[in-house]
Amino acid sequence: MKSIRLYLLLILVSTLILVMFVSLLKGYQSSIETAQRLFDERLSDTAELIASANTQQLPADVFGGQTSSYLFFQIWDANGNLITRSDTAPKIALSRFEKGFYDVNFNGFRWHNYVYPDPHLQRWVIVGERSDVRSSMAEDIVLATIFPAFIGIMVAAVLIWWLIGTGLKPLKNLSRQLASKQADDLKPIHLAGLPTEINQLVQIINQLFWRLDQSFQREQRFAADAAHELRTPISALQIHLHNLQQTHGDDSEEWQLMRTAVERMGHLVNQILTLYRTAPEQIAAKTETIDLSKLTSEMIARDYQQFEKRRQHVELSAKPAIMQAHVFAMETLIQNLLSNASKYAPEKGHIMIQVNPIDKGVRFTIEDDGPGIPANQYERIFDRFYRYQNENSDLQMPGCGLGLAIVQHIVEMHHADIKLSESSFSSGLKVIIDFPVTLNN
Repeated sequence: MKSIRLYLLLILVSTLILVMFVSLLKGYQSSIETAQRLFDERLSDTAELIASANTQQLPADVFGGQTSSYLFFQIWDANGNLITRSDTAPKIALSRFEKGFYDVNFNGFRWHNYVYPDPHLQRWVIVGERSDVRSSMAEDIVLATIFPAFIGIMVAAVLIWWLIGTGLKPLKNLSRQLASKQADDLKPIHLAGLPTEINQLVQIINQLFWRLDQSFQREQRFAADAAHELRTPISALQIHLHNLQQTHGDDSEEWQLMRTAVERMGHLVNQILTLYRTAPEQIAAKTETIDLSKLTSEMIARDYQQFEKRRQHVELSAKPAIMQAHVFAMETLIQNLLSNASKYAPEKGHIMIQVNPIDKGVRFTIEDDGPGIPANQYERIFDRFYRYQNENSDLQMPGCGLGLAIVQHIVEMHHADIKLSESSFSSGLKVIIDFPVTLNN
């Protein structure tokens, strides 16, 4: 994902560099031309200065020591005779005797000359300067003015980076506040001093939170109200069926199917109520410190009749395991797992439960020697109302397919991890849940 800050920095700095490049290019060309004109004026002034000096009676090398290797001058009379010259100048005229600027080649270099006629003394002054030295000096002057511009670009890039970061700070604050929200926290976001654009985004997010909250509340109210409303007629129906069966003394298969259907409907209603009572806001409302080993032992004792009825052997291996949890939710989780294990384990089967403290948490493990579930079905059995039917068995297991969905729901509310694997028995399913010690994370 692209960074807005980096994107804006690249766009702004690139635009700045492009504008600066065009400006510097035009400025470079203009500065070079200006520098050349200044050098030409200096060359012209030098020629006039030499022409005004009285050099008639001076030896030819009198000015030789005053010039460098990149400058020369010659003085000629009206008849074309050399009067004097610098040490760097030849004895032949380097330009024709006509006022103006000329470029000539001499001694392996290109020279820029100026010819100046002296009307008073009837003589010609030729002054020359190496072109490469002129260009180098002009470039040095121009580059001395351009270099600060590059420094300015780098300083501007740092300032732009800082200013963009400052401008995006409200977005970072918004991101942090959203990241800190729990799954059940749909309260509106409040941030002071937001820019107009970000404030509009916050308002839209708050409206979304409000709509989600209203939707969740309607769903929970509907599920709870529907389950409560259904409980009474289902209970009445169970009583009527029992009375009819007692009156007629009929225990046929039809009566058994009808009773099973009503019991399944009652179980479904109870599970829906349980799902509502383990909603996020219910979990967050009240948590306390518990010993999962002790709670598991109590739940086994409470449901021991169902194991005794099927003559199943239940083994508990537990060590003190202190953790923070919602008591009712944990009771529901253990009850569903025990019920599921008892349901699928055969008569005289085995169920093994282990509770042990682990690094920064508590591990709860339950396994049975039932038919088990294929690995490709592990994800699906947590879906609501999904019930896996073993192809090799004609036995229809009671239930509505909400038990493991509720288990996973409670696991998520406690920030725990659940995984399934093959049982250590010859067949069956193993469920492993790792709980954190606290719910702060």
